[in-house]
Amino acid sequence: MTALNPDLALHLEQDVTTICHCWRLVRRDGTTMGFTDHDRALTCDGTAFAPDTGLTASEARSSLGLGIDTVDVEGALSAFDIDEADIVGGKFDGARVETLLVNWRNPLQFTALRSAVIGKITRSDGRFVAELESPQAALDQINGRTLRRFCDAELGDARCGFDLTTPGFRAEAQLVSVEGNRLHVSGLDGYEQGWFDGGVVTWVAGPEAGRRDRVAAHRAGQQGASLTLWRETAPETVAGTAIVVTAGCDKRFSTCKAKFSNSVNFQGFPHLPGDDAAYGYVTESQVHDGGPLVE
Repeated sequence: MTALNPDLALHLEQDVTTICHCWRLVRRDGTTMGFTDHDRALTCDGTAFAPDTGLTASEARSSLGLGIDTVDVEGALSAFDIDEADIVGGKFDGARVETLLVNWRNPLQFTALRSAVIGKITRSDGRFVAELESPQAALDQINGRTLRRFCDAELGDARCGFDLTTPGFRAEAQLVSVEGNRLHVSGLDGYEQGWFDGGVVTWVAGPEAGRRDRVAAHRAGQQGASLTLWRETAPETVAGTAIVVTAGCDKRFSTCKAKFSNSVNFQGFPHLPGDDAAYGYVTESQVHDGGPLVE
């Protein structure tokens, strides 16, 4: 049960109340924004809350136990507050949202109702809907290691141990043009197609400097190389913008051994039997000498 501010509790006992909802949004980069469903701007708890987003919330529930409670918040896309390009760019992924109940006549009377994390954002016709997940959502995520055939390390991290500055695995390139989520770049002509599949693009200059995007596909052609990003769209940048691309890994033992010569640090279990072994049967063409199934 939410503990109400005593003064606010007295106000709620009146026949007529002057309350509104406020949402304080804190992105992972530290940017703080304030929104309210009141028709005027107000300041509460050190945060300025703007009314021009048309923000409204659905019914919220707080249940006992470990169930995940969610609430949807809907608002208008605004170039001054929440921009569609920022949503697509992932700037609001994992942002923390605190919901406040405020007496707009006396903003000192307020109570924090809940704290949540933005899970999924959908957008259409100039509006967005953000799903706010309760802290219990973290209990539904995998923590620790799991037994599986594929590697669960990130290429280049401490567990992987591969040095991404090794020549041939890190390339500097320049942006030529952007087509949806596809980047046409120069500077990657010496790399075979697919070399950067699953790799990472880091923006070196411009307003998106420091941003990192995962590469879904790397294609080489007569007109130059192209990188297709996992995100729906790429950021708006000018031609000639410098980027750095690192090689990708598909987490397979064969790739770790052949492409990176790093099989000693492979963080998966490639010899783990799967469904194919459970349902398999002996045939004359198979070799049963006790040797490894994966080399």
